[in-house]
Amino acid sequence: MVRSEGFSFTNRQVILLECILILGFSIFPVLMHFPYRINIYLSWEGAYRLYLGQIPYKDFGLPMGFGYWIIPAMFFKLFGPSMITLVKAQAFINIISAFAFLSILKSLDVKPAVRFLSLVLYLISFSFVNFWPWYNHSVIVFEFIGIAFLLQYVFKKENKWRLVWLFLSSFFLFLSFFTKQDAGAFAFLIGLSLIICNALYEKRIAPVWWFLACYIIIALCIFIPFVPYHIGYWFNYGQPPHYDRVSFYDIFDIFFGKSEWIKFYAAVIVLIWILKFNHFRDTLRDKKFIFFSILAAGILFEAAVFQVTSYIPEFNNIFFHSFAIAYIFSYSGLPEKINFKKPIPLFLTVFLILIWWSSRSWQYMNRVIGKYFPKTEAVDTNEVSIRTFELAVKTTHADNEIDPGMSAWVAAPWKPFKGVYMPASDVEGIKKILALPMVKNNGRNLKVLNMSELTPLAAIIGYKPETGPGIPMWYHRNVALFEKQIGEYDEKIKSNYYDLVLFEYIPILNNFYPFQIRDTLQRYYQQIDKFASPRRDGSGDIEVYIRKSDP
Repeated sequence: MVRSEGFSFTNRQVILLECILILGFSIFPVLMHFPYRINIYLSWEGAYRLYLGQIPYKDFGLPMGFGYWIIPAMFFKLFGPSMITLVKAQAFINIISAFAFLSILKSLDVKPAVRFLSLVLYLISFSFVNFWPWYNHSVIVFEFIGIAFLLQYVFKKENKWRLVWLFLSSFFLFLSFFTKQDAGAFAFLIGLSLIICNALYEKRIAPVWWFLACYIIIALCIFIPFVPYHIGYWFNYGQPPHYDRVSFYDIFDIFFGKSEWIKFYAAVIVLIWILKFNHFRDTLRDKKFIFFSILAAGILFEAAVFQVTSYIPEFNNIFFHSFAIAYIFSYSGLPEKINFKKPIPLFLTVFLILIWWSSRSWQYMNRVIGKYFPKTEAVDTNEVSIRTFELAVKTTHADNEIDPGMSAWVAAPWKPFKGVYMPASDVEGIKKILALPMVKNNGRNLKVLNMSELTPLAAIIGYKPETGPGIPMWYHRNVALFEKQIGEYDEKIKSNYYDLVLFEYIPILNNFYPFQIRDTLQRYYQQIDKFASPRRDGSGDIEVYIRKSDP
């Protein structure tokens, strides 16, 4: 009989556990239903337009590349355009993301147990909370895939696919840039730093030129076909009508005023460097330590900037935790002091990680637990506590009824909305739109301007989203459309071009949908309905307009 205290996980068992964790964490969300997420309309719109065969920059403009929408569009082709398909696409993205992270750690010879613990942290902090595709997440995933291939090239010297790894690294690092410029630029710089470091070790400059040549060729092959469609106007590199979104003051302000974890990890890593460089020559000979140090420093620096340039959603830079913990565990001596191959130390550490990151999952667990164990205790407002020092402010919508909160949200009955639930007023509002004579009799041929978050209406009604060189993919003023496009929409509205217009009025946001266009609509069109927008904070309403002459 084998004594349990003598059991240790083998490397193969750790790999099996890693695969089970990755698949479990990634696929589980597909089995769930979610509230309509703010900004998820953007994931739908880009994927749906590509699904229809529309060409970016020719049929619609956007201030970045279309890399982010490639996987969701492919899944639309496979499973049909619905919200649950976006969740499936994100499950796939999370799977390849986690395996890319593992590949990076394996290339750097991170010990299996430390790698496993770092993966648990990566999944719970970065992957599991991202149920929906979002470009601020996808850009990091493509970056990690590119770095994983680059490290394969550096450390697998005898592999016949070595040059293929270098090409794939360049491709995914560019795809990262063609998904979002800020993190994509860091992806390129980190990759370039690593390949230059490798050139110094190998005393060969050729790989650097190969890397740059592959990156530039890939960039030209993707950019040049879109030059006739004015990609130079749409793609934001800081030129007018775009503006430079990098503020060095904001970077310093957020870093020194907040960013506690980034500063903590940076301090620990610097202490490790100080200890390591007491043996300077031996440390320099440790190529994988130097590579991991460059990577960890680059990831922390990227996270410090990314939280300023890509600030929605909050804390979307949490990818740095897993790399920092893997680095600290690898070089702080902990694996030598704690035998993580033993089940008790390993799973106790996993439990502590889950407790550490419980706030990320509790917001979802709380909803499930609340259904079976509802909170019934009364709150005495005469006592001042953490629950009573602020008075709840009720939100009033256009129907003059008090918003009951997300507890009253319902599942929408239409396939494109499968997988989500939304305010009941949204469902009723959509039913009224579908009941309009013009929609019932001529829905596929309608000219519709949908400036709302209910973009799946295009699939429900059957109309084709408007196309043309001046049509933006979404309507955030001075982010995705500019004065030229606003003027063109104004003229179309004044000439009664559109049969049906939906406008989402969110007064607390700065021209998320241009207020100027709403003013024009109210002068030239007839508003026939208004209902709450599918936002958790109850901050907006969707207004429905038709021509004044239409019934």
